[in-house]
Amino acid sequence: MASYPNADLRAELNAHGYRLTPQRQKILDIFCTLPQGRHLSAEDLHSALTQTGERIGLSTVYRTIHLMVYMGMLRELELAEGHKHYELNRPLRDHHHHLVCVYCNQTLEFSEDQVDQVGEKQAKSVGYYILDCQLTLYGICPNCDVQKPVL
Repeated sequence: MASYPNADLRAELNAHGYRLTPQRQKILDIFCTLPQGRHLSAEDLHSALTQTGERIGLSTVYRTIHLMVYMGMLRELELAEGHKHYELNRPLRDHHHHLVCVYCNQTLEFSEDQVDQVGEKQAKSVGYYILDCQLTLYGICPNCDVQKPVL
């Protein structure tokens, strides 16, 4: 799901009772062109849209993001900054996980097939179908010059 052609996006929105508005298309276009490993908050997205001359309210950005998360187009992430970030949702085979520094908020992405396999096995054993698998590890990166806590 690297990109959403207009026809596919329109069909998916229509199937859920929504229509493809220019704002929804522009928001999805921004996520489709983000470099790998880049995550946006709603405020970051709003800023990017207004910098390109788009006249869109922050509340519209929030509503659109929530709709796209609900529909599975975007993935919602809880990172270290205390607010949610979003990225384009990719098929399960392309999923990745996050390692977050609690001091500088640096976020690294990594893939680990065993995490996905354990999650899929557990879900299948109770009759679930996996839509998303996220593992976020919080720690202290080697670049932070702080005293590491004693465990």
